[in-house]
Amino acid sequence: MTQLQNTYARPRPQLAFTRVCALTEIPDQLGVCALVGGQQVAVFRLGAQVYALGNRDPFTGANVISRGLTGSYGERLKVVSPLLKHGFDLETGLSLDKPEVALPTYPVRLEGGDVWIGLPD
Repeated sequence: MTQLQNTYARPRPQLAFTRVCALTEIPDQLGVCALVGGQQVAVFRLGAQVYALGNRDPFTGANVISRGLTGSYGERLKVVSPLLKHGFDLETGLSLDKPEVALPTYPVRLEGGDVWIGLPD
């Protein structure tokens, strides 16, 4: 690797995974809120897939995303905030109404029937 390439290489942050709950404790097509590393995380289950996003609605400042309704927007899976009905892509966190706005997303791991959420260590 040349020195120029080293300049742009960034180490990946280590992730600390926290057990949130058993997968069966999250009703299918719905979300729950978990406190992970001091942050509220909205965790959604759609069949065998689990998604984790920030719980704070960027349009209102209220911690309500976990209470949102899930659905689809074309091929994309979404959650709709219960307050002003803004939609967010479950995979990327991007707002479907204003692409410059996004929710943070978190890595999810399923292990032994449990849901684990990763945050930078």
